[in-house]
Amino acid sequence: MAILSGGEGVRMAGARRARATVRDVAAETGLSIATVSRVLNGGANVAPHTRELVLRAVGRLGDQAPRPRTGPGADAVPGAVYVRCPYLLTDYFGLIVSSVGETIELHGRQMVLGAGEAAQGAAVLPGLPDRPGVAGAILILPPEPGEELVRLRDRGFPFVVIDPSTPAPKDVPAVSAAHFAGARGLMAHVVGLGHRRVGIIGGPVAWLSSEARLAGYTASLADAGVLPEPGLLRSVPEPTIEHGHRAAGELLDLPERPTALVAFNDKMAVGALRAAAERGLSVPGDLSVAGFDDIDVSRATSPPLTTVRQPLQEMGRMAVTLLMRLLSRHAVEALHVSLATELIVRGSTGPARR
Repeated sequence: MAILSGGEGVRMAGARRARATVRDVAAETGLSIATVSRVLNGGANVAPHTRELVLRAVGRLGDQAPRPRTGPGADAVPGAVYVRCPYLLTDYFGLIVSSVGETIELHGRQMVLGAGEAAQGAAVLPGLPDRPGVAGAILILPPEPGEELVRLRDRGFPFVVIDPSTPAPKDVPAVSAAHFAGARGLMAHVVGLGHRRVGIIGGPVAWLSSEARLAGYTASLADAGVLPEPGLLRSVPEPTIEHGHRAAGELLDLPERPTALVAFNDKMAVGALRAAAERGLSVPGDLSVAGFDDIDVSRATSPPLTTVRQPLQEMGRMAVTLLMRLLSRHAVEALHVSLATELIVRGSTGPARR
């Protein structure tokens, strides 16, 4: 029996034989038609056991099946790119999404955007492989657990993760910033100014970036012989100005307050500046404050924030580049890309008072 992608049958040994289509292979394997098509057309990002499952089904259905298409002559997978960013598109996420969109357009493709906090609870990933006209996806800080990413990968759907919230599976392409190194460099700057009692306002505990930055902060303190003090650590459910303000207030109201505050991001550092002003503390005279990200607000405060610059736009461009390679059926060797950060010293940090 021949396996056909179209509607024509074939004659073999002078007899009209029944035909098998991609739909038949999908029914035989329990996979989607889109996944079977990717396997038969040599699509990238197909799990080995998925490819084997399809080829075994082809063997059972007939021996005239087309082989997976490979090599430089293979056509790229057509279609738009779905971009999932279930957050408000302000500052941090807005910079990433705008860069992703511009780069997708440069590659001659369209972007389908799913954004906004209301999208966090939507079950989007399971339906992506069957979504008409969508070739692949960019997932920005996906709230879904790693198991869902694995299931999406196993269905042969090409996608790249930007700033994964949990450790990305080893064979899922991901792009992020060097959170640990950036945080370590920032804390080294603060410690170098003589600060030893440093309050840390961490991000959401479930985020991989929160864990990496906290590890960087504490590593730098350890280098200076300072053991982490649990009473000087606060974690917030959302990295906002309001949560930063509240956490900073708690730290500054301690009987022995810290001489410096390091926040998970610039917005939380803005909240810390507000808490310091409410208590009559001058920055950096009485208190040093630092953030992370180097978004626009870090340059609009008084004094301007010392922070760590993340290559947000480059993260977006890199993710699209990786996805385009997958859609062109090229091998991607560097699956987990970590881009360097840069320490930006401004007026919000100064020497510790004796």
